[in-house]
Amino acid sequence: MTSDGLQDAAAGAGSPRPRRGRQAEAARNDEAILDAARAVLLRDPAAPMAAVAQAAGVGVGGLYRRYASRDELLQRVCGDGLRRFVELAEAALADDGDPWSSFEIFLRRVVDADVHALTVRLAGTFRSTDDLRDLAVRGGTLVDALVRQARTAGRLRPDVEPSDVPMILEQLTAVRVDDPERTGALRRRYLGLHLDALRTAAPTGLDASAPTGSELGERWARSH
Repeated sequence: MTSDGLQDAAAGAGSPRPRRGRQAEAARNDEAILDAARAVLLRDPAAPMAAVAQAAGVGVGGLYRRYASRDELLQRVCGDGLRRFVELAEAALADDGDPWSSFEIFLRRVVDADVHALTVRLAGTFRSTDDLRDLAVRGGTLVDALVRQARTAGRLRPDVEPSDVPMILEQLTAVRVDDPERTGALRRRYLGLHLDALRTAAPTGLDASAPTGSELGERWARSH
């Protein structure tokens, strides 16, 4: 074999092989199922698995072969959202620029990614896992650091607590119209209003304290 051939073979050995046949079909089906689950469950958190299967264009049996229960599907969907939230928070915290800009960019990216809407809609409707709880704790720790960093820099009003952030995001996810692009535009509009209130130099007093950890957590207690 020529030296060029050896280089080509070495390069090929280090590259992931493309999926073929059934593997590729399974990957496409899984992506379709997850996309359908996000869309269907945002509209109706109580929607049955059959509705997800229909929206995904797969049989109910095929859906259950991939996800053995509704809980398992919801764990995957919410886990994806939590992982994305953590990634965005980590990226914001790693930015060594202006602390307020890092905080603001983080909120804008979370709103644009729409990772919070589904977790809020599904809270308490399925059995959580240790991995999901670990992700939630990690996300909370990162938000705590972002808030304290911006507050210490004097850019964030001093009475804002880390636990205010998920509540603000929940308020923004409540903004929804039929047109997805218009939904995004409206959410960005109201985020702008929130940001002005968060960084005001002379804030008025707030009528209540920030939510406690138990108040935030009670929404994730499984419904009976």
